[in-house]
Amino acid sequence: MAKPQDTKGQPDSANGVTHDLASRIASAKRDRNIEDNRASAEASPAMSGMARGMRIGTEFIAAILVGAIIGYLIDLGLGTSPWGLLIMLLVGFAAGILNVTRVVAQMNAASPAPPGSDLGPGEDGEDNNDDA
Repeated sequence: MAKPQDTKGQPDSANGVTHDLASRIASAKRDRNIEDNRASAEASPAMSGMARGMRIGTEFIAAILVGAIIGYLIDLGLGTSPWGLLIMLLVGFAAGILNVTRVVAQMNAASPAPPGSDLGPGEDGEDNNDDA
């Protein structure tokens, strides 16, 4: 256990700064917990497998199509055919990947793993299975 630090030599302003920092950290932690709870509530755990797949697929295809349309419009406006389309198609693909990972993370946070599922090795390097 750590010894409490001696504060006799420090001015009162240093103690105030420390107290202010601690209150800001606590406030940030509360805000983070509220955000995590809201993200979990937004992703419905009652979604069927088909609904999850459709949402993920729609997120991915929509990002690619938006990138392609913006690239096509850039090519029409600047006359840089096909470079604007190709570059924005790749940007749309990258945005689609990011959207899919974000949606899957929200869905995983909202629904815990079913009982008896293999969760892989734990922090201590051993399996998380309770039946072993």
